[in-house]
Amino acid sequence: MSIPIIVQYKIKAPVKKIWKALTDKNEMKSWYFDISDFELEIGKVVNFYEPGEERKYHHQGEILEIIPNKKLKHTWSYPELSDGITTVTWELNSQGEETSVTLIHDDIDHLKELGANFSREAFADGWNGILKQSLKPYLEN
Repeated sequence: MSIPIIVQYKIKAPVKKIWKALTDKNEMKSWYFDISDFELEIGKVVNFYEPGEERKYHHQGEILEIIPNKKLKHTWSYPELSDGITTVTWELNSQGEETSVTLIHDDIDHLKELGANFSREAFADGWNGILKQSLKPYLEN
């Protein structure tokens, strides 16, 4: 079993505002990815690409678990590059004026054959950037 990547940040925003940012496809475009087929429903499959015109890296995910204002879990894969499937879990914990946002990315070793761009270090850097430089400023400004 692989060791999950765990990224956690405290964000000065109410949990409901953060949940909306994680689950509203119009808000996601502002800080995350443009996921036009996103629907907050277990079993729904979403498809999206890295930002930019080149449509690099087709991502695919299936919604696995929804606990409103607390937890969103989905698969994370690259179907055109690998059969490997990983899971991403977003956990929210309200702490007064702040909310603790924890992202857990499991089974990264399922993508190791894809090379350095899909390594533990690359994913850890990517998730830290998304939470620290995108989600946090988006919600705190």
